[in-house]
Amino acid sequence: MTVDKTKEKKYNKWIVALSITIPLVVAALFGIKIPNVEPLTFLPPIYASINAITALVLVIAFWAITNKKQNLHKRLMQFAISLSIVFLVMYVAYHMTSESTKFGDINHDGILDTNEKEKVGSVLYLYLIILFTHIILSIAVIPFVLITYVRAITNNFDRHKKIARITFPLWLYVAVSGVVVYIMISPYYL
Repeated sequence: MTVDKTKEKKYNKWIVALSITIPLVVAALFGIKIPNVEPLTFLPPIYASINAITALVLVIAFWAITNKKQNLHKRLMQFAISLSIVFLVMYVAYHMTSESTKFGDINHDGILDTNEKEKVGSVLYLYLIILFTHIILSIAVIPFVLITYVRAITNNFDRHKKIARITFPLWLYVAVSGVVVYIMISPYYL
């Protein structure tokens, strides 16, 4: 197979556009609340499960490629990308129909008062560190995933392998930390 550098350059414009557009659209949609719509409060455990499945798929895909099962690896990676898209749609839908949950908000009034802060203690800071790194890396991983994928579909496997060494741990962290964030905040959902 030959490397198609022309095709890769064409994809680079899409990678840049998507890497900028996706976070901006998600941020904009966060500011929009759909009125008179039943909150989609059933979604968080579903999209947390999608994150868990994504993490598992990534690990199996890594196993597949290290065992020279390229077709299985390719299908698993396409599946992982699809799962991430489904996750993103559900995540945005939830936040467009539901108020954000605050970690430690025991009485569900949307305010973390002194008493509630004392009850959660330093776990709040651990939660915020995990949440913050999850959010930042979920934005940062977008171009890495797209570049890694494009290098594979354009048969640029040497460069694909190099960037995959960065993409894999970032994406795995985002998937796993998404599950951890959900587990930590789930007691405070309405």
